[in-house]
Amino acid sequence: MKISIFGSGAWGTAIALLLHDNGHSVTLWSKFEEETNVLRVKRENPFLSGVEIPAGIEITSDLAEAVSGASVVMIAVPSFAVRETAEALTGRLDDGCVVVSLSKGIEKDTSRLFTGILYEIFGENTPIASVSGPTHAEEVARRIPTACVSASSDKKIAERVQGLLMNDRFRVYTSTDVIGVELGAALKNVIALSAGICDGLGMGDNTTATLITRGLAEMAELCVRMGGRKETLAGLTGLGDLIVTCMSRHSRNRRAGVLIGKGMTAEEAMCEVGAVVEGYYAAKAARGLAEKMDVDMPICLEAYRVLFEGKLPHDAMIDLMRRRRRSEHSTGEESWVT
Repeated sequence: MKISIFGSGAWGTAIALLLHDNGHSVTLWSKFEEETNVLRVKRENPFLSGVEIPAGIEITSDLAEAVSGASVVMIAVPSFAVRETAEALTGRLDDGCVVVSLSKGIEKDTSRLFTGILYEIFGENTPIASVSGPTHAEEVARRIPTACVSASSDKKIAERVQGLLMNDRFRVYTSTDVIGVELGAALKNVIALSAGICDGLGMGDNTTATLITRGLAEMAELCVRMGGRKETLAGLTGLGDLIVTCMSRHSRNRRAGVLIGKGMTAEEAMCEVGAVVEGYYAAKAARGLAEKMDVDMPICLEAYRVLFEGKLPHDAMIDLMRRRRRSEHSTGEESWVT
């Protein structure tokens, strides 16, 4: 079976390696010919130093070549390029080709989730899934045990993708709650960036624990309001991804936040990190969704004010701490988070 991955960054490359290990015919596509040539010659992604790309993985910048004959296409580009990439594939997919979103985020100008965009572009009858979880590419590429979730409104499609990816170092669960899985994947980046800011300000573990817990509450409330399931946010694509992104040395969002907490502007921090910081875009989308759905999301709102309005991080933290008194659980003591 030919599987084509569109997006040759760290995550796309890590999934290519995983699928190759599982015996599939894999093609890795990059939009940029220069990047393609480097990968072909060096057989190593600069973001995954020391990890060899096997000769059996085809690398190309020719989109027609990449998609031709593919039974599955996986989109692993940054959030801002998901629509563009999908539109470039329009009319090129074989009948029955499964489309999988590996990207984590929300479309910045519309605040739409990626599977919704893919259905819009490819049609409602296209088999579509989303894969997410606590999955740093640096560790997946080195075959460190990892677990994630394959989500689709069609359980059989979720299970099909599960079967493609799963092996003894990469465990995959299934879900039909696509909204919960995709929201968790996107919003945890905002919380992780905020956790990094607190580290940059010199705060401690208590602060980080508070951000993770209350950030999860915000994510869960929005998820339910949008039609997702609260329990999804207690799983790998919510709490699991939130923990790893807030605390790992691999997290770009956390690193950018630390730099902002130490005095850099958002633009300076992203330049210093040298790769896409999805939390920056997700903060704007989260603010828009919170307003649209009438959900109180104070952490995401303060993150937006720091990133886009120039508010001082210390002032944002103080304003969060001084919010009105309230009960921890707004819908009853039986609720695990709200």
